[in-house]
Amino acid sequence: MEAGVPSARSRALAVLRVRSRALAVGLLPAALAVVLVAARMTGRLAGEPWPAVTFVVCLVAAVVLLVGGIFTAVVLRASPAVTPTVPLSEAAAPDLYRLVRDLADRMDVPPPSAIALTPDCDSWLEDRTHAAHRRSGISAGAESEQGAAPVLVIGSPFLWWMRVAELRAVLAPVVAGTGPSAHPDIADARGFVRGLDAAVDVGNRRGLGWIGAPARLLLRLCRTDATEMERGVAAAASERAQGVDYGLRIVAQEQVGLAYAGWDRLLTRVALPAWRMGRWPAHLDAGVVSALTELSRRDRLAEGFTSRLGERPACDLLEQPGVVDEATSLLAARLFHGGPAEAGPDWSPVDWAAYPEEVVDRKWRAEAARLHAALDALAVPVGLPAGPTGPKASTGPAGPAGPGVLPGSSSAAASSGPSGASGPAGAAAAAGPATIEATGSASRPTVDGFAGPTLERVLGYLTDPAGEGAAGEALAGRLSGDLAREERAAGAAQPSAGKARGADAVPLFPLQPPRSGRDLLADHVTAMVCCAAVDSAGAAPGMDWLDGPVLLVGGARRSDLAPRVLCLVEDGNPGPLRDWLADLGVRPEKPVRLV
Repeated sequence: MEAGVPSARSRALAVLRVRSRALAVGLLPAALAVVLVAARMTGRLAGEPWPAVTFVVCLVAAVVLLVGGIFTAVVLRASPAVTPTVPLSEAAAPDLYRLVRDLADRMDVPPPSAIALTPDCDSWLEDRTHAAHRRSGISAGAESEQGAAPVLVIGSPFLWWMRVAELRAVLAPVVAGTGPSAHPDIADARGFVRGLDAAVDVGNRRGLGWIGAPARLLLRLCRTDATEMERGVAAAASERAQGVDYGLRIVAQEQVGLAYAGWDRLLTRVALPAWRMGRWPAHLDAGVVSALTELSRRDRLAEGFTSRLGERPACDLLEQPGVVDEATSLLAARLFHGGPAEAGPDWSPVDWAAYPEEVVDRKWRAEAARLHAALDALAVPVGLPAGPTGPKASTGPAGPAGPGVLPGSSSAAASSGPSGASGPAGAAAAAGPATIEATGSASRPTVDGFAGPTLERVLGYLTDPAGEGAAGEALAGRLSGDLAREERAAGAAQPSAGKARGADAVPLFPLQPPRSGRDLLADHVTAMVCCAAVDSAGAAPGMDWLDGPVLLVGGARRSDLAPRVLCLVEDGNPGPLRDWLADLGVRPEKPVRLV
């Protein structure tokens, strides 16, 4: 017997003692009532006040038994939390099931009852044998989980990045955990703790404090023992797996860390922009191989890892890797972004080959359109020349749009003339012919011969000789408000998507905290610059496996744009960005095509 099993079993018994004591406390009033009734019937407690005392004790015992019975039923029947996974049947992965069974036979432990995949870089055993799950059948492979063996959950990035031998080495200590898990005391203690956790959730969701409070109390009483029990189980599993590919396991653990780093970058830099647009990359697991290959080229600590790619990948153990990859990619969008559980008109997959055109270019143009809509709302004329008078050209004595004009009207700002503008900018705005060009469903004025939104307009508004950045602050605040309103309106205007999302409208594991207004402004200005470069300088949208959307000029990535945009946004200095634009041949005064 492994060293950790006796320790785990003793802790399990301690957890079960908490259950026994709770049961004893619940039965104590009933026992006292039985004693009093028996004493009354035998004449040992005759006279006052024993009849009243007996009645009160019997009443209290009945109430306690009723409440205790309901509480026990909730603990036994409530559904514990189950990790959302993609079920993997034996027909879909016979070689993987065979590998896991061979591991279990070699370590003399029961094989897992089923295998499921999770879009994360981790693997574990999950017990899904709770009665509620067997009744509802909602867990993956519920019909095959009638036994005590737990389900083996495998991180899907491992299957694509790791080789077969590496995956075997990584899974050995996980599979070994089925041995201690099969011990009756340990299984019983785990079931009790899971039931209490589920009861707490039921109490919170339904507002039943009289159920949640005792469940939380019992969890606190057995928390330490339950934690030590799990540590003992892990120690026993690790000791049992010592003789299985021990040397290879050390090397494989390095691949676990590398896979986690590449997977995190792929989700936050590449997948997240697509998710925000209603698209989800359909082959994230295949993309992690490209991301990690690129990482190994850039990071000298990862050098040599790509030489392993000639060996058989673990995804070869699947019958249809592409289908499995698509299912786990959709689940990743649901978990990390809150997307719908199924594809639809506003939630469609995108292949990697189409990502630059269908995601990057659309993202840039949508952000450029939002930026100009914010400028319209701030009453900034289209085609506003650069210079110190630019941001203030639309401000008059009666406010941003001049006297008698509604704020937020760009046409009013353009035609305000001497009363709404001063200096050369105001004269040009008053004298220039104003025309209307339809962009989508909105109408935008054009001034000084500039047809439609231009980069020059953005540069002129953000230019601040004093370096105070007041215009940038106003525009950043407007963008933050507009984006928040768009997100709320999108959720309210799409009832079908809302129904599809259900409880998944909020991601279980959000990838990034909310962005600040200054970060949003920098992103939108960058998008506007990229659109101008694509439209007037022959640049193209591209994708970097680790950094996400990038601008390609002559087929090469330009990574020197960000500091120049920050110089404009934070300091109001357009000089470095103008030099960069001139070097590429970008014409800021030319109109930019928006979505």
